[in-house]
Amino acid sequence: MSDFFQNGRVTTLHNMSTRSNEDIEKDLCSFSSSQPMGLILPSLYSELERPALTLILDELQQADYLNQIVIGIDQADRKQFKHALEFFSRLPQQHNLLWNDGPNLMEIDKKLRAHGLAPTERGKGRNVWYCMGYMLAKNNTTSIAIHDCDITTYKRSMLSRLLYPVANPRFNYDFCKGFYPRVANGSMNGRVSRLLVTPLVRALNYQHGPHEYLDFLDSFRYPLAGEFSMKHTVLRDLRIPTDWGLEVGILMEMKKNYANSHICQVDIADNYDHKHQIVSEEDMEKGLSKMSIDITKAIFKKLATDGKTFTTESLRTTKATYYRIALDLIESYRNDALFNGLEYETHTEEMMVELFAKNIKHAGQTFLEDTDKAPFIPSWRRVCSAIPDIFEQILDAVEKDHKELT
Repeated sequence: MSDFFQNGRVTTLHNMSTRSNEDIEKDLCSFSSSQPMGLILPSLYSELERPALTLILDELQQADYLNQIVIGIDQADRKQFKHALEFFSRLPQQHNLLWNDGPNLMEIDKKLRAHGLAPTERGKGRNVWYCMGYMLAKNNTTSIAIHDCDITTYKRSMLSRLLYPVANPRFNYDFCKGFYPRVANGSMNGRVSRLLVTPLVRALNYQHGPHEYLDFLDSFRYPLAGEFSMKHTVLRDLRIPTDWGLEVGILMEMKKNYANSHICQVDIADNYDHKHQIVSEEDMEKGLSKMSIDITKAIFKKLATDGKTFTTESLRTTKATYYRIALDLIESYRNDALFNGLEYETHTEEMMVELFAKNIKHAGQTFLEDTDKAPFIPSWRRVCSAIPDIFEQILDAVEKDHKELT
């Protein structure tokens, strides 16, 4: 059973095991008549070949309250996208697939690029951004959830609990972040969140704070969760990173645009596991190494927009402070793991901290030299200002893809 602790910054909605998912879904079905709900699924084509996505579709078929599902497909050729259309056809809800590498959407990307408005690199952020644009174009939902397609422990209760806070008309939340324990196969997971984000945020707050953005980030139980929901009205003004900085970037955008009272986090699962990334110590362009760099740059960028100044000397201090805080946290994680009968490899964890410390320095240097090729993607409000009929173009492109291949 969960606790009832509130950290005082954003509301935490706990799972006290006193309400069934059937009861929650009954409410959602009632809300859906006046508060239609949607779901965004960003996916690589390769996920269609893994069992996790099949499990997710099995569960989603029973989510009767969903009005619209939008699936973004990356890294698919023509034959693969046609297979994707067949793969998702068993969904009973209205659903549409975006062929992000197809000629019709790439033509739109080309037009946006001519205006300096296109995402500068491929990645999950780009996929999500185009799906958000399509949701805005459809304009048939008031509440929208987003989650990944590689969740191996998926249950539809994850989605119902994620959507409920923003779909319930008696609540005033515009944004909700999911959280859950990261424990699987007898060990503690979530290394980037535990060993990078938490100690880095606290190090920066110790050095530059107290700072409201950093306090806000530190209030989330699992800031890197890929599961969140929001009101349809939120989508238009979001500026998001194209890369692994997506989750922390969205959180900081919400802090900029909304009061804390309109933001919450919710416990959506008793256990959670997904596809794990390689560490990639030797290549900063892959795996957890790239992830740590992208996330760190996203945090530096957002603090810079709030007037914080970074120098080579200050970054050296950040790295040293981070390292000390991270090592102290390792002791806490070790004791927590042992108390719960989990395996814990202190040496491996400290090696991970050393890698992240090196990557913090690299991310900072890239930021200082202004060589970052992946700034935040412009908001859809700005895109509509530059290209007033962009939503009509997107709807037309997606419809063409469906007609040509079905």
